[in-house]
Amino acid sequence: MTHTTTDQPPRRASGAVVPVLAFAGITVAVMQTLLVPVIKDLPQLLSTAPSNATWVLTSTLLSGAVATPIMGRLGDLYGKRRMLILSLAIMVVGALISAFTSQLLIMIAGRTLQGFAMGAIPLGIGLMRDMLPREKLGSAMALMSSSIGVGGGLALPAAALVAQHMDWHALFYGAAGLGVLAIALTLLTVPESPMRAEGTFDLVGALGLSAGLVLLLLPVTKGSDWGWSSGTTLGLFAASVVVLLLWGMFELRSKAPLVDLRTTARPAVLFTNLASIMVGVAFYVVSLVLPQLLQLPKATGYGLGQSMVVAGLCVAPLGLTMMFTAPVYARLSARYGPKTTLILGLLIIAIGYGGGLGLMHAAWQTIVTSVILGAGIGLAYSSLPALIVGAVPASETGAANGLNTLMRSIGTSVSSAVIGMVLANTANNVGGIAVPTMHGFRVSFLIATAAVAVGLLLALFLPKAPRPAQQVQHTQLRASSEEDDVLEQAEEVLRGFRGRVLGPDGAPVARAKVTLIDRRGRQAGATVSAEDGSYTLAVPGGGAYVLAAKAAGHGPRASSATHSGDESAVDLDLSLPGEVVSAQ
Repeated sequence: MTHTTTDQPPRRASGAVVPVLAFAGITVAVMQTLLVPVIKDLPQLLSTAPSNATWVLTSTLLSGAVATPIMGRLGDLYGKRRMLILSLAIMVVGALISAFTSQLLIMIAGRTLQGFAMGAIPLGIGLMRDMLPREKLGSAMALMSSSIGVGGGLALPAAALVAQHMDWHALFYGAAGLGVLAIALTLLTVPESPMRAEGTFDLVGALGLSAGLVLLLLPVTKGSDWGWSSGTTLGLFAASVVVLLLWGMFELRSKAPLVDLRTTARPAVLFTNLASIMVGVAFYVVSLVLPQLLQLPKATGYGLGQSMVVAGLCVAPLGLTMMFTAPVYARLSARYGPKTTLILGLLIIAIGYGGGLGLMHAAWQTIVTSVILGAGIGLAYSSLPALIVGAVPASETGAANGLNTLMRSIGTSVSSAVIGMVLANTANNVGGIAVPTMHGFRVSFLIATAAVAVGLLLALFLPKAPRPAQQVQHTQLRASSEEDDVLEQAEEVLRGFRGRVLGPDGAPVARAKVTLIDRRGRQAGATVSAEDGSYTLAVPGGGAYVLAAKAAGHGPRASSATHSGDESAVDLDLSLPGEVVSAQ
């Protein structure tokens, strides 16, 4: 799959684009921890059994997992800003539905709609990739990627304060207000990206992926309630394997797949996504353990006896540190590369959890742990989109980052299930109430440390990225401002077709679309001619190709060309008659 542009020239991105997109990401992330302060009270608030009340959280997780890759692909096809606003609008509708009800089924419906907003984070990263200059892109993507942790961390004390002093429905009114503000700011300050992927939306692929993810994540999140060895849990796991395998076979044969599995199988993308799962596991453990430790009564001998609000404030430095890590990441990544910063971040996370095993005896100690973990998770999260963006074409940025965000969500889901099971199995029964133990908390930290160790191993297998100086060494290969994916790998793009697009009397034609078509009739590349009519196209291999050019006010022109390994010069004259050739 390749990319093209719209006919409209891109608007210049203002200085407000990055903070506005980051604010949208934080607003979306709030949905993940919005109800944490009232989790224990949900059965009473909704007049239902505890097992039913958990669907209020599970529904948001499932819809978010399904939405991220789908909204990313829709953004690539029809406009990332458009899909970002749609994601936020769906979230606002869902929040208002939840705000007006205490009925379980209606509440679940509202929470499901809120989960769809998770697609806003990869869409924001894609917008930054398309609009920002290279020198600002690193820190901007780092902030956007970290927004999922920043929003989750900051929402805890705010939600606790609201839940402690107001009706719990006020949480949803506040979330809806944030969503409306994010939409307004986006409409005012964020231009639409001119970048578009070619092809159509893969509806069958979207349905197949959605079914596979639901079948996979449902037993992961509900396994502790149903029993890990129950027929329902094992049956759903087996069904997910079958559905995802069939989906993968379909995607490999599709001309316009929802997820390009061949690109996903590249080592840089594959190992980044696998490491993302481990980072997701590590991130969620601290969010589950520290609030419970802080709120347990001192009578237990290890609980810190803090209020709900104080517990949230002690964990809030996790999100704040992640936010302030973004500019630090940009400097480190510019000098050493995102692979190194990912490894550094994982090492800091390991230090945080290792030291945290002994820092559980006072509230200030939990703050220290939160700060260290926030720095490590911030560096790791910031590195992930840079690694993905550097390994995929610009036309696949939204879908690829959506898949990466999905991997993090899978990590947090697995973390929630495993840590929940550990804390339940190690709890003491006091008056019919299960009270988590210090042993359970420490085992949870050890599990997080093990996940980080696996993540480190995966990060070491990432291909060595070119040094930043090398990435821009061949700037003469610039075909247009939209060809950032070529510039990222300029050392490799030394062979292909080059030439000029000409009109009547040999005049150069600017912003003409030039498409490379292989012998099977499939599009193998695309670009837009520069102001002087020049273009450059890399080729995937030698052989016969067709170069098709078209521009506003000119008839299409197609010319056959053969690539034998060296750079070939082919001029395309739009004033001559030519055969119309379309990519399949």
